[in-house]
Parts: sequence; structure tokens; C-alpha cells
Amino acid sequence: MNLRLFCLALLFIVTGTSTRADDKSADGSVPVEPLARGGEVLLEDHFERNDLGEWKSIIPAFAVRDGVLASTQQRSDHGAVGRVYRDMGNVVVDFRFRLTGSRTFNVVFDDKNHKGSHAGHICRVTFAANSIRLGDDKEGVMRNDIFEMRRDANRRADADKLLIGRGSTAKVQLQQNQWYQATIEVVGDQMRVCMDGRPLGYLKSSGIAHPTKTSLHFTVSGPGVEFDDVVIRRAK
Repeated sequence: MNLRLFCLALLFIVTGTSTRADDKSADGSVPVEPLARGGEVLLEDHFERNDLGEWKSIIPAFAVRDGVLASTQQRSDHGAVGRVYRDMGNVVVDFRFRLTGSRTFNVVFDDKNHKGSHAGHICRVTFAANSIRLGDDKEGVMRNDIFEMRRDANRRADADKLLIGRGSTAKVQLQQNQWYQATIEVVGDQMRVCMDGRPLGYLKSSGIAHPTKTSLHFTVSGPGVEFDDVVIRRAK
């Protein structure tokens, strides 16, 4: 019996336990398994051309050059915005990026028909040199009442109390001029981010479950970020 227990223990050490969909990372914060797999392709763009195609440079400047979607902030009051329109619900988004001078950019899901948040923002992921932040915009910083409260210095502290649980942050170290592969899964009220196949960020918040997203855009602050191989799929 003792020999049998020893063998079972050894097997456990070598193989580990099976990974379930609800298993988390070592610190308990990020599901190890994907929230969903990619299904029907809604958009696939490798930028093998010289024009923006379906992408709209809403706030300058985005352009396609040398086989990538390149961006540079030109306005001091807002980052450059490059947007593509698709009717989305639950999705898996894959893309590659590299920082070419900028330290931060956002990937934002919007619903132009939603009037309850600033500019119809629903949820976002902010990539920065030292962190990745996942945010529920619909019920968080972009919700109309909270957005207005945060612009008032006397009400900002009260607004911040309403933001508890509407965002999460993970630490990273992003280098300039290095390509990274990113995946964002949006399923129900959950959002998960992986980089180079490694689960890094996770957020569960009610606003993410908004049933429709009508566009995805990149917002770039600073000298530049390049994007490539953008694929949007329905979550399966």
C-alpha cells in the first residue's frame, strides 16, 4: 500500500493535475484556459497594401506602410484613433504589435448606439511599457455620470469609489521595437488577455457583457506603434 501511494504521488508530481476551464494562474487571478476559441472570422487583415482599406483614421494619424498599420499621435489633447467597424458580441481578437517610440496604446470596443457611456465605449485593454490594464468602460470610467464626476476635483474621490472592481492590472515589461503577439477574449462579462501565448490579465465586470459592440479601435499616444495580422473571430 505504501508503495502504491508513493507511485501515485510521483505520478502527480510528474504529470500535474488536469487543467479545467476555471483553473487560475499561480496567483489566482487569470484563468489558464481560454474563455473561448475563435470561430467565424469577422475580419482578417495583414496590411499587404498601401491604403487603409476598411480602417478609418478617426483622429490622425494612421496609415498602412511597409506591410503594417502604423500610427503616430498628432493631437496634443487625444491619442490617434484607428477604427474598423464590425458587429460583434463575444469575440476573440488576435494581433501583433510593436512600440516604435510610444509607451502606451489602447484596444477599445465600442457600441456607437449606446448612449450611457462617453463615445459609446464598452470595454478596453491598455498596453503600457510596465503594465496591461483591463477596463469595463460601460460601467466604469466612461459611464456618463462617473465620467462627469471625475472631471470635478471635488467629486473625483467619490467617483473612484464607484470604480472598484471595474478594472484590473497586470505587470509586464514591453521593449521598444520588439514584436509581440496579443490575444483578447471577450465572453459574456469576462475579458482575458494573453501575450505570446501567456495568460496575463483577466477581468469580470458587468459592463463587458453589453450584447453588441459595433467597432474596435486602437488609440495610440506618443511617437508610434505598429500593428499587424489583426484577426477578429466570433467566440466559440
